[in-house]
Amino acid sequence: MASTTVAQEDQNQAGRHQEVGHKSLLQSDALYQYILETSVYPREPEPMKELRELTAKHPWNIMTTSADEGQFLNMLLKLINAKKTMEIGVYTGYSLLATALALPEDGQILAMDINKENYELGPALPVLDEMVADKKNHGSYDFIFVDADKDNYINYHKRLIDLVKVGGVIGYDNTLWNGSVAAPPDAPMRKYVRYYRDFVLELNKALAADPRIEICMLPVGDGITICRRIN
Repeated sequence: MASTTVAQEDQNQAGRHQEVGHKSLLQSDALYQYILETSVYPREPEPMKELRELTAKHPWNIMTTSADEGQFLNMLLKLINAKKTMEIGVYTGYSLLATALALPEDGQILAMDINKENYELGPALPVLDEMVADKKNHGSYDFIFVDADKDNYINYHKRLIDLVKVGGVIGYDNTLWNGSVAAPPDAPMRKYVRYYRDFVLELNKALAADPRIEICMLPVGDGITICRRIN
């Protein structure tokens, strides 16, 4: 029997719901579909719908932000009146568009992605180092969203905590990592999931112990941890 690639396995997993790249942790497929059809899709702006449908044709569509998470981010940004934001890990830009549509006309977004075919900027850590070195950038961001290489989440946090303002928010995506964070170490997992699992566990432990932030972990999408800087 031919071996199944990680991408194929992820796509097969995504097929559980109509939402491509959904990563939902809800046990009920019908309940998740109800949320999409009742609350998310009827309010989804047309540009986001077009981008979501376009991304669904991409071979790595499992990487996209799900529509319900996009709706959550859009609402969160409006609630905190964000004007200056940053996104690390863009892919085709669904979450970035959700952010852009939530900001006022004078809002600003800095976006970075290591894959220049997806978005033109390059590796994030060197850029962040330059920003941290300039004191005028400290405390200047209202909101930062991270959906990038999980093995660098801790390194991002060390830098981003200086860049987000007191009262500002950092959102880390995939912090429940397919539910694997609660599974025993010897549980069967896809190679991709197992490889990054320990990095996600390390991040979750570090965020919970960081006195500079308040945190809230939500089972939206693949899990998102909201961090509010308090000092």
